[in-house]
Amino acid sequence: MKAIRVHKFGGSEELKLEEIPTPQPAAGQVLVRIHAAGVNPYDTYMRAGTYAVKPPLPYTPGSDAAGVIEAIGEGIKKVKVGDRVYTARTITGAYAEYALALEEQVFCLPEKINFAQGAGVWVPYGTAYHALFHSAQAHASETVLVHGASGGVGTATLQLARAAGLTVFGTAGTAKGLELATREGAHRVFDHAKPGYAEQIMEASEGRGVDIVVEMLANVNLPGDMKMLATNGRIIVVGNRGEVTINARELMSRRAAVRGFTLWALTAAETADIHAGLGAGMENGTLRPIVGKEIPLVEAPRAHREVLEPGAHGKIVLIP
Repeated sequence: MKAIRVHKFGGSEELKLEEIPTPQPAAGQVLVRIHAAGVNPYDTYMRAGTYAVKPPLPYTPGSDAAGVIEAIGEGIKKVKVGDRVYTARTITGAYAEYALALEEQVFCLPEKINFAQGAGVWVPYGTAYHALFHSAQAHASETVLVHGASGGVGTATLQLARAAGLTVFGTAGTAKGLELATREGAHRVFDHAKPGYAEQIMEASEGRGVDIVVEMLANVNLPGDMKMLATNGRIIVVGNRGEVTINARELMSRRAAVRGFTLWALTAAETADIHAGLGAGMENGTLRPIVGKEIPLVEAPRAHREVLEPGAHGKIVLIP
């Protein structure tokens, strides 16, 4: 089978398309024929060797994919050959024509969700769900600001928050991004590339501030976020690319909090909660992964460069 392999940590040029043996499932494992694989920013950090998790070399990147069960090992009860599934991590990596996964790493993909969309489920929607409902403990009466609302996690957060009854604000840096954020659930949108957008957000909240900020680029936005919080407000840091200096008094005066997390540390109960919520949302149509680009697997280096560029519009997926 064809797969992307990384033999040493470094730049996007280290992503090499190679021919390797197709793995076979052992007991408790399934083999998924990959139709699409999702590209996430953390994939690039892992490839560069700067992420908290460093896989043993060589390895195939990717945790998010969608496809069809090709074969199953002994003891598999939840899925069967021919089932459409999305993955939440894999054993052998998702940037490939086939991937091994544990039975607990594959989940039913509703018929109304295509494979490219399915490749954008786990990290974006799992992150958004965990941020809103586990970390922020969001309530329907609250207001949430989604910073970077046009990207994969951003659109997922908009959809989840709108379906849960929150008042939803979103920011983006392009006209296309603002249009997408509006279409996917934001009640109000703001151009974070223009001066004065924070004042516009405060005005839209009638001066009280927002209850929750879901932040995709904390090293740039965190100091300003703190000034927009309502009393008891929470900033949930989803993304960060460097150090930042803050004035903690902004938190003290508001009885506010800044919280971070990683999906790698989810408990079994949190994981079950997330997949139940995502499955129901995809079934009833409130959750609709947005695919921005479909790129051939051989062009994985390009996908790793573009996923970090500003002005994201939906999810980048690789097609084997």
